[in-house]
Amino acid sequence: MRQFLRRLVRKHPEAGTITLVVLISLLFTGLTQGLWLSVGNLQSLSQLTAVLAIMSFGEAMVIATGEIDISVGSTFGIGALVFLGLAPILGSGPALIAALLSGFLIGILNGIFVALVGIPSLIVTLGTLFLFQGVAYAATSGFSFAATDTVRKEFIYNSVGGGNLGSLNGAVWWVAAILMVLHLVVFETPVGNRILAVGGDAASSYSRGVNVGRIKFGMFLVSGLLASFAGVLDAAYIGYADGSFGASMELSAIAAAVLGGCHLTGGRISLLGTLLGAFVLRGIQSFLIILGVQPQWYILVLGLIVVFASLTDRTLTRLALRR
Repeated sequence: MRQFLRRLVRKHPEAGTITLVVLISLLFTGLTQGLWLSVGNLQSLSQLTAVLAIMSFGEAMVIATGEIDISVGSTFGIGALVFLGLAPILGSGPALIAALLSGFLIGILNGIFVALVGIPSLIVTLGTLFLFQGVAYAATSGFSFAATDTVRKEFIYNSVGGGNLGSLNGAVWWVAAILMVLHLVVFETPVGNRILAVGGDAASSYSRGVNVGRIKFGMFLVSGLLASFAGVLDAAYIGYADGSFGASMELSAIAAAVLGGCHLTGGRISLLGTLLGAFVLRGIQSFLIILGVQPQWYILVLGLIVVFASLTDRTLTRLALRR
């Protein structure tokens, strides 16, 4: 049994998440008399899952190196505000570039202090979380940015979540493309080997010639870029953004990554599992909305999920790898 569990944890870290997806799908469908599994709800759920998954992919890449990025929530919000704030002035194309650049710059800031200066990532990203949340509130002054009718008709705007391709929102197609690219990078290139090696044992990786600081710096860039892009996708879908946009999203991103099989201590990643983890979280949120539960209860459930997932991950890993 121990040998089987060891192989399962090492080769298929997302196995538990797949089981959880099946269980909640059956449970929620039964409790809502099929409403949770309706076409309309699944379309909305797919868009919400895609946005969270894209941001969670970046979080998972950072976690794989043994670090953590708590600033993704504020990066998400800044990306949305930059996009909708500039789109009516410059057009959706330049606004998209500016939004991605904002996430890239936040990633650079985090990477400098973590990888080059050596400050713990928890402290650095907690600071940048509050810093850019303050920037978001100051920029909006209590108001919101909204997409104009002209912007809504632009091709770029509709391509990044403002419209559908077939019966699915554009964000769904973006998450599929990003998942394939990241999977190839992590599991089919030497860079992926270095990422996991750094998370597994940074000192050993450094002694073997791996530039640990460069790898960690690069993952913070990926995290910032994906978080800002996720903010753009969500803002284009909703059509507006305010200073609170992205609040608490960092908890959801961390929870999705951990639920998906990523080690909080680094060295292991499952991108498919992260996508499934995002689906679980959004599925729970959708279920609570159908039942008419107040939104603040989702935060309570999310906190419990983070704690439970962390404890489960640690317990199963110790059991599987015990000699």
